[in-house]
Amino acid sequence: MRNSILFRTLLALIGIFSIIACQEKKVIINYPTTDLATENIIPIPLKVTPTNSAFGLDKNTAIYTTQDSDFEKVGSFLSNKISSKIDLDVPVNTTSTTTNKIIYINKTDSLELDNVEAYQMYITQDSIIINAKTAAGAFRGIQTLRQIIPEESNDTLTAHKMWLVPTGKILDQPNFEYRGAMLDVARHFFSVGDVKKYLDILAYYKFNALHLHLTDDQGWRIEIKSWPKLTEIGASTEVGGGPGGFYTQEDYKEIVRYAAERHIIIVPEVDMPGHTNAATVAYPQLNGNGKTPKVYTGMRVGFSTFDANKDIVYAFIDDVVREISAISPGPYFHLGGDESHVTKKKDFKKFVLKVSKIVESHGKIPVGWDEIANTEISSSSVAQFWSSEKNATRAIEKGMKLILSPAKKAYLDMQYDTLSKHGLHWATYIPVDSAYIWTPETFVKGLPKDKILGIEAPLWSETISNIEELEYLAFPRIIGYSELNWSIKENRNWENYKVRLANQAPYLERMNVKYYPTKLIDWKISKHTYEEIKKN
Repeated sequence: MRNSILFRTLLALIGIFSIIACQEKKVIINYPTTDLATENIIPIPLKVTPTNSAFGLDKNTAIYTTQDSDFEKVGSFLSNKISSKIDLDVPVNTTSTTTNKIIYINKTDSLELDNVEAYQMYITQDSIIINAKTAAGAFRGIQTLRQIIPEESNDTLTAHKMWLVPTGKILDQPNFEYRGAMLDVARHFFSVGDVKKYLDILAYYKFNALHLHLTDDQGWRIEIKSWPKLTEIGASTEVGGGPGGFYTQEDYKEIVRYAAERHIIIVPEVDMPGHTNAATVAYPQLNGNGKTPKVYTGMRVGFSTFDANKDIVYAFIDDVVREISAISPGPYFHLGGDESHVTKKKDFKKFVLKVSKIVESHGKIPVGWDEIANTEISSSSVAQFWSSEKNATRAIEKGMKLILSPAKKAYLDMQYDTLSKHGLHWATYIPVDSAYIWTPETFVKGLPKDKILGIEAPLWSETISNIEELEYLAFPRIIGYSELNWSIKENRNWENYKVRLANQAPYLERMNVKYYPTKLIDWKISKHTYEEIKKN
């Protein structure tokens, strides 16, 4: 198998070099000894085999790709990121005669691993070859490459700058299929630009899903053309009484497009039958709690509900699901289902079943919080475990798959400690080590690993209102969740991880991320950042 892969790759390389008419005479360089296995890669790959030399990334390097538009996009993405990191122009599929080293992104139908996001990387002194079956796999591979390109060049080996990438082989694939983060844009609204920034960093750490909590008691954040008052009235406020806001469908499509470029799906959530006050303020005929709906800017939950016995409610939901599904190419639609405390049990069961069938009628897989396991929802639906292990077990017994988001381990809105500036602690405090030191594979007793779709880290926004506060709660904890999601449990180790995490500081600084500088980590920060931390 390996020889077959190498043979096909070599044929492709011969084709590439045949278009380079004149190569510089090869110069023998005495590269320093390297160790690919000690690079600060997060999430840690499945297998790393170092060969202790270096690939000298420099002005004579070019990126080549398989002649496939999606692979060409991956190559262009890598070129742009190299330029922004080290200010080096690396052309893509060039016919220049000055190229003497290549990065080759190769589409192959044969790998040692069969996962659709798997990749192999071979790094020698002359080339970096990334093999993948899909563009998604190639995209995950280039994130690893981005992390091992050093910040600083070594210009003592040649007359020009050269960035030394350790040589060796990386064999890698994800541990879980679904690797998600959730952002609550309903309690406080976050702009398209804020969401894009979050997506950029999620992509760097190999996440592949962003779940947007689009509706709640305090705000409705997505334009529904057939029900315009949802945004005219329902989007007009937020927790604390701020101005609120919403995404037009064009805004939302731009988020979806931007995410797709990073091989991330957007999972839309319309939370129901509870958490529906913003909708019922806009359209009181949907209300089912027997009270006159009023604009709500507090943080209490469980007081609102749709009327599960009105036909107009299901006509409304059909319109909402139809419009959102039409601009959401991902496979999932999240129907919520949590904390419906004033919905009668029989009405809740009826409602979830009917809404799940509406979701399926629009070609989507229903996802809901773990309470949905108490209904007759189809086993092809997905339950998101956040609170009740009993519900999680019931979902497994029904044959459903689970997304793991246990509040005591994965809720990003939980405070780090008693000194945290933002967040809550109703579930617990979650310091950086506690966020990482747990085993998803065994967290729910009796849960088969093949029933775990993946982990999702939710960030509820009651206590945050801007991107800096979002970053404070999300980072660095969400970086740990990337490793819990991607890397096998045998490779996960806190003592090793915290060293690699410390070395993420230059990237976070370059991205202007206002992360929480926990003292549990010996951050490798710049002098400027150190002075800022002391000041604050």
